[in-house]
Amino acid sequence: MNTEDWHMQKGSRIGIVGCSNGQTKEYEEKIEYLIGTITNEIGLEPVISDYIYETDSYFSGDAKDKADALMNFYKDKEIKAIFDISGGDIANEVLEYLDYDIIRDNPKIFYGYSDLTTVINAIYAKTGNVSGLYQIRNLIYKDSEQQINNFKNTIIDEGNALTDIEYYFIQEGYMEGTVIGGNIRCFLKLAGTEYMPGFSGKILLLEGLNSTSQQVATYLCQLRQMGAFDKINGILLGTFTRLDADIFVPSVEELVQKYAGRDIPVARTMDIGHGTDAKCILIGKHMEFRSE
Repeated sequence: MNTEDWHMQKGSRIGIVGCSNGQTKEYEEKIEYLIGTITNEIGLEPVISDYIYETDSYFSGDAKDKADALMNFYKDKEIKAIFDISGGDIANEVLEYLDYDIIRDNPKIFYGYSDLTTVINAIYAKTGNVSGLYQIRNLIYKDSEQQINNFKNTIIDEGNALTDIEYYFIQEGYMEGTVIGGNIRCFLKLAGTEYMPGFSGKILLLEGLNSTSQQVATYLCQLRQMGAFDKINGILLGTFTRLDADIFVPSVEELVQKYAGRDIPVARTMDIGHGTDAKCILIGKHMEFRSE
């Protein structure tokens, strides 16, 4: 897939889906504001799935219904990209109902973050298609002005403000490979399934929201036991919101050195993660990182 295909003209139609937990009705006003921002500030035409809001506890519908809604957007030639606005815990339930042949043959970028790490990496593992680790809801949060400018610059004007991330190396000084990963907790839901990408030659992106030091330690231990650190070309650490704010525990950098060792290239960026200022990184794209 040519990643330049992600650029769109004003007036292009985009799909809005929710593969993870349904949105509460109390959030409906914010969703409507988001749709208005996409329409009026960005100039795109959003088409909304029927499975956005909670209908039964935290479910917005059956897994197959949500998957079918997503597939309809892939099959619709008028839809140029798909943005998932959900998050939570249950996105992986749609994986077995997706038609990966159709996704492969209709390469349009799927965007989401957090729990959508499962869908994004499954798409890459099964099709080789590129997806964007990005939450479009950030267009209406506290960094909305910058997010709108970055989004328009990159998606409409063919710049790179949304994907131009700053980083620094913790150890070694160069790595290159295809980027996989995302939220560390959600990525590991794919362990032992056909939806987990292979690790050989990859750059493993890891970020977290509420994970404690102990939880991050056990996630990294699991990755080590899976043989990931023996196969990848390097690690790119995003933000770990809770862990970064806790000065009384081992840092994520120290934990990575403990479990992955000190010989593997490791870089850090504060531009990828759960922050309202977060940028986008393309999962499934070959990237090169080098120290200045």
